[in-house]
Amino acid sequence: MINVVLADDHKIVVDGLVSILKEEEDINIVGTAYNGQQALEIIKENKVDIAVIDIEMPVMTGIQLSKYLNEHHPEVKVLILSMYKTQDFVEQIVSAGAKGYVLKNKGSEELVKAIRYIHDGQSYIGQEITDVLIEALKAKSGKAEQPNIQFTKREKEILALIAQGLTSIKIGEKLFIAPSTVDTHRRNLIEKTGVANSKELIRVALENKLLIAD
Repeated sequence: MINVVLADDHKIVVDGLVSILKEEEDINIVGTAYNGQQALEIIKENKVDIAVIDIEMPVMTGIQLSKYLNEHHPEVKVLILSMYKTQDFVEQIVSAGAKGYVLKNKGSEELVKAIRYIHDGQSYIGQEITDVLIEALKAKSGKAEQPNIQFTKREKEILALIAQGLTSIKIGEKLFIAPSTVDTHRRNLIEKTGVANSKELIRVALENKLLIAD
């Protein structure tokens, strides 16, 4: 069973989320909140696996809550639910330690899919958000110096799929290569960027515009 807390400062949104998720047999709604502080209180008093939260909430924002949970309650994974899809918001969410980002205009199937992905230990960033981010980086590429880090075409393909939260198995299926080969490329990417893990790899890639396709 996936224990979930829902937080949004609009009651109609919370009610809609409850209506969607209560139909799923493997998802249990532990509580609902209308700001980040209320959500945190629920989390402290209950076993929660995933917090589905809005970015802009009073008292404590979704970004602030995500940072706090990442530091003090790492067992609780954060899924951001927002209407914003700008590069700035995506970068904030990655830095805050959130495991997923779903747009509010998407269907209930994507929300449920994201919750299950995150519960299984994966990250989830919808394709639409990934596309917008890559286009934003392309638009800005001519205004900044290119980074010294050089990736092969295959490494760039794998980096883009890692940014979407796909596992080595899923990436291997998409590119028709063995998961072990994906792992080798992942290690090479991490070594080239000098980071410790895939999460830091995505952050560095965003900051240095390394997701831009040739």
